[in-house]
Amino acid sequence: MNLEAGKGQSPDISCLIVGLGNPGDRYAETRHNVGFRTLERASARWAIPLKPVGGARQGRGLVGPPDRQIDVNLALPLAWMNQSGPAVKAIADALGLSAEQLPDHVIVVHDDLDLPLGRLRIKRRGGPGGHNGILSLITTLDTDEICRVKLGVGRPPIGIEAADYVLAPFLPDEVPQVDAMVEQAVLALECLLTEGVAAAMNQFNAKEPIADGE
Repeated sequence: MNLEAGKGQSPDISCLIVGLGNPGDRYAETRHNVGFRTLERASARWAIPLKPVGGARQGRGLVGPPDRQIDVNLALPLAWMNQSGPAVKAIADALGLSAEQLPDHVIVVHDDLDLPLGRLRIKRRGGPGGHNGILSLITTLDTDEICRVKLGVGRPPIGIEAADYVLAPFLPDEVPQVDAMVEQAVLALECLLTEGVAAAMNQFNAKEPIADGE
């Protein structure tokens, strides 16, 4: 598919959507794993089961209306966050995606400290912004032009290190807002797949954090 246009794709090339996180139950509810949580929600909404395949939990299916269905691979790498690049490259290689095809066929979903809690932003290219998973991707894939769905987790309070903050779970009163953001992220992915980057950015790059129930 071509993410710029959202006009579909040749049947032998799938869109790869990657959620970033750390493996294991210990990290499942942490801020760093909101990318995993989004793909798990997408898996349920799109009826694409996630199963262990190689070094990831993966699923494949069709997304979109009957006249614009997109062949989609969902992947949750089972590598540590700072080793996301090699894990994603292995998945892309298995799908037959060349280096030249990656910018138009890969979407990465991840947490972002610089966005307020609940805010979602779609970005077409750019640096890692201090995110070790994105740094690993850029370094390994040798491109910063991978489309990203960034999910705001907010900055840590004074006195708490960023590394400790992202590896801690959301506070109980934050959970409703996080759930609303994850739901919006799944809808944003659908828009990216069927309408393209420009349409998705116009619709989902909200200026204010998402309130529960919106």
